[in-house]
Amino acid sequence: MKQHLSIEETGIKGLCIINPASYRHDEDLILETYNSHEMLKNGLNMIFVQENQSMSGKGVLRGLHVQKNFPQGKLVRVVRGAIYDVAVDTRIDSPTYGDWCGVHLSSDNRKQFYIPEGFAHGFYVTSEIAVVCFKVSNYWHPNDEIGIPWDDSELNINWPIKENEMPIVADKDLHYDSFSLLKEKLIKREG
Repeated sequence: MKQHLSIEETGIKGLCIINPASYRHDEDLILETYNSHEMLKNGLNMIFVQENQSMSGKGVLRGLHVQKNFPQGKLVRVVRGAIYDVAVDTRIDSPTYGDWCGVHLSSDNRKQFYIPEGFAHGFYVTSEIAVVCFKVSNYWHPNDEIGIPWDDSELNINWPIKENEMPIVADKDLHYDSFSLLKEKLIKREG
């Protein structure tokens, strides 16, 4: 019997958690990881142009990244392992600007995170290895990427990091300006 796609709202407009449709075929579990018709039927109308896959080890923290002039919406899922995935609303006219939502994504729970354009994104690996797949609505433009420190005190993201542990963070992610300076950079893109 088929389990239909279901949506969990997050309290931030457009940002949601998707439980994909699934069914059993003989002994196999089949996941419908993307069906544009079903997405549209549920009000999710993002068009994806590329799919990427990354593999990271335990304790790696990637992000928080956002593109200024070529914003990327994302559909994120984990095909192996587990992560804590975070999206921060950076839409300057949004009533939830600066609000964030985190969700545990894993190959076991099969949840997906639907992140509209205008959000910063990052994740923390909680398993030994995590393989993360994400569809994107725009191509990556490395010179357009800006970011927010993962531990920004204004955002106060509750990452699932143990008290005496430090995440493994790429050098580029250690040198972002604070969230309070982000709005100025985002406004400049519109001028």
